[in-house]
Amino acid sequence: MDTQDNGFVLSREGEATLKMILNRRSVRNYVPEKPLSTEILYELVKAGMAAPSAKNQQPWAFVAINDHSILTKLAGILPHGKMLAEAGGAIVVCGDMTNTLEGSGGDFWIQDCSAAAENIMLAAEAFGIGSVWIGVYPNKFIGVENVMKMNKLLNLPGNVIALNVISLGYPASHDTPKNKYNEEKIHHNTWK
Repeated sequence: MDTQDNGFVLSREGEATLKMILNRRSVRNYVPEKPLSTEILYELVKAGMAAPSAKNQQPWAFVAINDHSILTKLAGILPHGKMLAEAGGAIVVCGDMTNTLEGSGGDFWIQDCSAAAENIMLAAEAFGIGSVWIGVYPNKFIGVENVMKMNKLLNLPGNVIALNVISLGYPASHDTPKNKYNEEKIHHNTWK
């Protein structure tokens, strides 16, 4: 274990995990014609499924894509998904409405699937794969017509709602991650 200047202790694994989190960035430019293997996509989905969920409901479902023709069609459908045309793969993170909590807790699927999506993006970073979150839900963000086209392309059943598409690929460049830390956004103990 290593001791940091501020006195707290992190294991080597902890240091590596923290470094991975801080180094993750949105990557939109990929090495072209380098598809991700099905095995890697499934490992990323496995990381997504390790996310917490309200009452362990696990309301998620995933579409793992490495077919270039489907990626290209998605790039044409999603206004903010043009990078998919050169991506090596993508994972569509969906909520399965048959597995959501009943009543007022029904919308927790959004948080649960968001946690799964973040896990996927962190796992991608561990594999040296770049990723970017392309928002889909709520539908007004990209347009109901585009959502319907995407649902048809992916053959999504009516009980499944796409939250986002995570574009994945080997980064074409290795940019320095942005330092997003801003102490002014922290309120200690109470809002001050």
